[in-house]
Amino acid sequence: MPESPASGPEVEPLADERVVVPVSASELLLEGRVWDIRRETFDLGAGPIVRDFMDHPGAVAVLALDDDDRVFLIRQYRHPVRLRGWEIPAGLLDVAGEDPLEGAKRELAEEGDLEASEWSVLADFLTTPGGSNEALRIYLARGIRPTVEVFEREDEEAHIETRWVPLDECVDAVLARQVQNPSLVIAVLAAEASRSRGWRSLGEADAAWPTRSPGRGTRAADAAVEGAART
Repeated sequence: MPESPASGPEVEPLADERVVVPVSASELLLEGRVWDIRRETFDLGAGPIVRDFMDHPGAVAVLALDDDDRVFLIRQYRHPVRLRGWEIPAGLLDVAGEDPLEGAKRELAEEGDLEASEWSVLADFLTTPGGSNEALRIYLARGIRPTVEVFEREDEEAHIETRWVPLDECVDAVLARQVQNPSLVIAVLAAEASRSRGWRSLGEADAAWPTRSPGRGTRAADAAVEGAART
């Protein structure tokens, strides 16, 4: 009779594993305005495999929580899905050399005219690991106050609607499938779980981010280095 998990051998904690595989080719198929499409050839031991994917600079999002446990939400138009959806402030890490935390502070100011005195890492996730290298870090921001200056918005952001919503109400909306934005979904569920544990799961604002890709525009150079190392 098989052993039960409780009585069996001790297993490693549940965690993703970073793997380095030989990449023999890396080709830029499309250079986009925000992200690129790249084709790479790699080998897992049984011959070459070719895959196309989005080469993305990475992004950050901010769950801003006030003293009454209300979440700051924005609603804006997203053209690919033809929705005006509720979100938390978020944006690309497309400023060369910018620290992710500074990027998060910038997004909160630009999209919400807000700043915060307390910052923590709430969650990290990979948006679509089968087709993109986009990594996204969600920060929890507390000690919220208005910025001195109001940011001048343009394009979709010029039509942003804002609302402060109780965290419990946000969780209800997620579970009722009334909101679809992944950063919002993950953030409010992670915040509810962390709050129930006394916020002990939060990470330091400058915590390491090992799953973040080197970023857009660096992969071809990496592949060239790998190829040279094999010759």
